[in-house]
Amino acid sequence: MRDAEALYRSPLGSAGGLAVTGSGRQHARLAVTERKLPSFAVVLVERGQGFLETAAGGHQRVAGPALFWLFPNRAHSYGPDEAGWDERWALFEGSFTRDFVRLRLIAERHPVVVLRHLEEMTRLFAQLHADLSQDTNLAQAAAASTLHRIVIAAARQAGGAAGRRDREAAMGEIVESLRGRALQPLDLAGFAAGHGMSPATLRRKFVAETGLPPKAFQLRARMDHAKQLLVTTDEKIETVAAMVGMDDAFYFSRVFHDREGCSPREFRARHRRG
Repeated sequence: MRDAEALYRSPLGSAGGLAVTGSGRQHARLAVTERKLPSFAVVLVERGQGFLETAAGGHQRVAGPALFWLFPNRAHSYGPDEAGWDERWALFEGSFTRDFVRLRLIAERHPVVVLRHLEEMTRLFAQLHADLSQDTNLAQAAAASTLHRIVIAAARQAGGAAGRRDREAAMGEIVESLRGRALQPLDLAGFAAGHGMSPATLRRKFVAETGLPPKAFQLRARMDHAKQLLVTTDEKIETVAAMVGMDDAFYFSRVFHDREGCSPREFRARHRRG
C-alpha cells in the first residue's frame, strides 16, 4: 500500500443528518491506546490481524477482512500484530447516527464485523475517499451517501452467521405474521404464546426488530392501509375506519389526525388524483 493518506473536512452547517469529517488509509504498525474521538469512526482492516478493546465490547481479536465501529467519547485501544495491517478509515457524525444505533445497524457491544465480501467494502471506502477529496458541497453529500451504504453493507454482512440468520428469519416471520393480521383485534398474550414466548419477550424482540412495540406496529399498519384506501377508493370515512378494524369513526379520525397532522378527509383531498 502507498504511504498513509488522510483527509479532514469540516461538516456543512446544513448537513446535520450525516456528515463525513475524515477519511484515510495506511499500513499501520502501531497501536492506538486509550484514545477518545469526538465523532463516530469506522475502521476497515483489509489484511492483517490484531485487536480491539473497548469498555462495552471488551477485548476482541480482529482478523482481516473485518471492520469495526468506534463510538464518540468512548475510550478505545486497537492495533495490529507485529506484521502490521492494511486499514482504511472514516470519521462521521450527525443525527442519522442515532438511527444507526437504534436500528442496531451498528452496535457498541458488538463493534467487530467479519466481512465475507471485502471487494464490496473496499470499493465503498475508496469511493468515499474520492468523494471527500473533491471538497465541494456535492462531494460531501456524496460521501455521506456512501458512508450510509457502508453502514448498510456492513449490517448485511454482519448477519452472515447461520445462527443469527435463523433468529432474524424467525423474528421476521413473526413481524410479517402481525402485519398480515394487523386489521384484526390483537390478543398480545395469545399471539405471543402462539410463537412460544411470553408477551414481555415478544415485545422486547419486536421492538429490537422494528423499533416499535407490537400494538404500535399494528396501528401504523392500520393507518398506512387507511391512507391507501382514502386515496384509491371513494369509501366513506366511516367505512374506511371499519375496514382497518376501527369501528369508531370519530376515534379513527382523531388518531389519524394525531399521526398525520390532518384529517382523513384532508389527506384524501391532498393526495387524490383526478
